[in-house]
Amino acid sequence: MDQSIADSTALDNTTTVDLFDKEGSALARRLLSYVKPFFWLLLLGFILLLCISLLFMTLPIGIEILVDNVLIQQDFGLLNMIALSMVLIFVVMSILVFISQYVLAFVGEKVVSILRVDLYTHLQRLSLTFYNKQRTGDVVSRMTSDISLVQHAITYNLVDMVTQILTVLIGTGFLFSLNWRLTLFILVTLPLVLGLMFFIGSRIDKASSVAQNRLADAANIVEETVSGVRIVKSFARQDYEIDRFKSGIKQVFDAAMYRTGMGAFVAAMVNVIVLSALVIAVWFGGREVLLERLTVGELTAYLFYTYLVAEAMGNIGGLYTQFQTALGASRRVFGLLDTQPDITNKPDAIALPQTKGEVVFENVSFQYEKDVSILEDVSFTAESGTMVAIVGPSGAGKSTIVNLVPRFYDVNGGKITIDGHDIRDITLESLNEQIGIVPQETLLFAQSIADNIRYGKLDATQEEIEAAARAANAHHFIMNELPDGYQTMVGERGLKLSGGQRQRIALARAILKDPRILILDEATSSLDSESERLIQEALEHLMQGRTSFVIAHRLSTITNADKILVLNNGRLVEQGTHHELLRDLDSVYFRLYQIQYAPNKEANV
Repeated sequence: MDQSIADSTALDNTTTVDLFDKEGSALARRLLSYVKPFFWLLLLGFILLLCISLLFMTLPIGIEILVDNVLIQQDFGLLNMIALSMVLIFVVMSILVFISQYVLAFVGEKVVSILRVDLYTHLQRLSLTFYNKQRTGDVVSRMTSDISLVQHAITYNLVDMVTQILTVLIGTGFLFSLNWRLTLFILVTLPLVLGLMFFIGSRIDKASSVAQNRLADAANIVEETVSGVRIVKSFARQDYEIDRFKSGIKQVFDAAMYRTGMGAFVAAMVNVIVLSALVIAVWFGGREVLLERLTVGELTAYLFYTYLVAEAMGNIGGLYTQFQTALGASRRVFGLLDTQPDITNKPDAIALPQTKGEVVFENVSFQYEKDVSILEDVSFTAESGTMVAIVGPSGAGKSTIVNLVPRFYDVNGGKITIDGHDIRDITLESLNEQIGIVPQETLLFAQSIADNIRYGKLDATQEEIEAAARAANAHHFIMNELPDGYQTMVGERGLKLSGGQRQRIALARAILKDPRILILDEATSSLDSESERLIQEALEHLMQGRTSFVIAHRLSTITNADKILVLNNGRLVEQGTHHELLRDLDSVYFRLYQIQYAPNKEANV
């Protein structure tokens, strides 16, 4: 695909989102809507975090008592009491930490699971137009890396953020209780931390978005080369692809290191601010002790609280940037969820009753892109139970016609009816339940032979599966050539099988579905003669009593067709039987026939 086209149609990978702007707030609310069903569990988790923070914040008080009372007065009984209290606090804290982390992790994992299912379900509903415009790696990136970022934010970052905020609030309260003058002096550092956080945060988010974009590019390279590994090997382009992937990964590395560098800079600056706060506390607190306005124990507790609060403020800055990254990822995920399918059911759509299979095209026009016509004013009737062959030069619109029947796309003009019903008035589910498709490039799932055939009828018995395989001339090779018979795993995309074997499995799948309308898109075009013979026999059995559309590669396979449609430049220029069309020596069909058979005739002379 031309890069400019890819760029214009690719999913958004570069948007940055600030938590506190309008869009960021809306995204946060939308994410929280997924949390709403688990509100009480989330509330329980936050209450437990509050209890943990309160317990932890009592420790400096124990240190204050230890310094002022135990060490100075040498009170061993009080020492034992403080030690025992700390042990008890640690035990209770450990139990609460376990419960809170489990509860909050449960909520996070459930939310992300729901989000994943929603996204996958939505992908199943999107029209082919969407997939024609998207790179597979971009779509996969939404399901994997982007949702993983959201998952980490909900499951871990949210817990950390709440913990750090509670630490700041509770710790600041204790600081004011110890010495309000010193606390006000130290809180001057807060605007510095927040300012640095907001200033650098947007830059980190931009770097994160770039890194995600580069990662999606690298994923596309992997997907393309794995899918096309035979092409790569046949052209000996392994080194070229390795270099291309290295270049992509280097871009990922550079973007990630820039992001890491910015994050490290923030961490260093926050560390400087934290240490500055401690220095201020030591200097000012020391003066307060010398002036006898603070005890040594109170100063020790104060320094402890100062460190905890300052560290929490720094952590909030880092967590904020991670939330920005997660919001950017959620924007991309929600952007995909908000993509509307081009083909949907009308509100008053009806279920197609058991059809006879009469298909009528009435003045049908279609274009994939604006001002680029693919079909113009095409009209014909496929009577119930007849075989309709479609021929024509490459790019004439043959595949477009068969893609319009199951409503993969909607016509731009005219209409298509099945048994008198406009297919736009029929539910997509009931329409496609009665249509079977055997494509030129057969895709099998990485499951067993039986599972792939059963895809045509999910509740099929083993006997029905084997009957369909026999009808497709597949039973013999399944039982005699495959190690585990019907339980043999076919590998990714069915690559463990030959082309002819894959095609016969696809035929068995279509036979098991038992559709009223059958579409064969050049089903035998790339097979050897023996495989073609076996599949042709199976096709003749499959087409009996069904309305069949056949895109023909070899005209010899359609001589018995009830009707042949001849397309040229998107127009239906001729239609009739094989013998009727050959009578016109100036016809497009006769010319196609001559191209295929004239060399053979000359060879026989």
